[in-house]
Amino acid sequence: MSAAAAIQPGSLRAWVLASRPATLTAALCPVLVGTAVAEVSGGMRVGPALAALFGAFMIQIATNFANDVFDHEKGADTHERLGPTRAVQAGLLTPRQVRAGLLVTVGLAALAGLYLTAVAGWPIMVIGVLSVLSGIAYTGGPYPLGYHGLGDVFVFVFFGLVAVCGTVFVQTGGVPALGWVAAVPVGAIATAVLVVNNVRDRETDARAGKRTLAVRFGRRFGVLEYGALLAVGYLAPVVLVVGLGQSRWVLLPILTAPMGVRLFRALATTEGRGLNACLVGTAKLLLVVGVLLSVGLAVPAFMAGG
Repeated sequence: MSAAAAIQPGSLRAWVLASRPATLTAALCPVLVGTAVAEVSGGMRVGPALAALFGAFMIQIATNFANDVFDHEKGADTHERLGPTRAVQAGLLTPRQVRAGLLVTVGLAALAGLYLTAVAGWPIMVIGVLSVLSGIAYTGGPYPLGYHGLGDVFVFVFFGLVAVCGTVFVQTGGVPALGWVAAVPVGAIATAVLVVNNVRDRETDARAGKRTLAVRFGRRFGVLEYGALLAVGYLAPVVLVVGLGQSRWVLLPILTAPMGVRLFRALATTEGRGLNACLVGTAKLLLVVGVLLSVGLAVPAFMAGG
């Protein structure tokens, strides 16, 4: 509450808070990994890569704005909230202001999408429209995905498979098997971030009618799901080496396994606001794994080019 009290309503700091900068790793990592795959598969293109990154940031921020206003209106964000401050719930921005911000960010994402469509064709327009609609439908619309236990699938598909493979496609015109497998650890750990959030908020979510998997099946299920997602994330680089013949450099993400184990233990033994540190740690894990996987993919290509 003290952090929110120091922010003036309607100020730039209020907008930064609502955009939730800590979540932008979920937009950055897929573009990094997809660009590394593009370099291995035929060469990266700077313009499309930067446009994909800008579009991903705008879609992520638009999703955050939508979550902020719709969760408040549905009663999921109250004074009992355990997670980081939400702008509308704290009175820092009005629902009308956040809706306007949502429209602006969607418009900016559309500009990036128009450029990428000109570069790579109509499939990018379809992907962009579906990504925006899914981001809004996570908490908004007649059938909010997050309220019906579909948030985990949404994150894995759109922040993993779609984001990574879409980044590859706009740079190379196709998506090899390498792109699909490389997308798995990104999607898995991004989903693990959501799992921490849902385990922490399961009691307030249940009262608001938000039927996440942690609400439906309980805390133990959420902890096991988190562990399974991390395991899948660490297995994917092995598949890249054994199944697709990639260099052992792509095993670099496995170096973060001790960090993953610590985070798993924290989720299993901590409750309430104490899980905020686990949430931040999992977002950092996503960033580190994304960077290491990108380096592991790109280094052999650069060495071969040299």
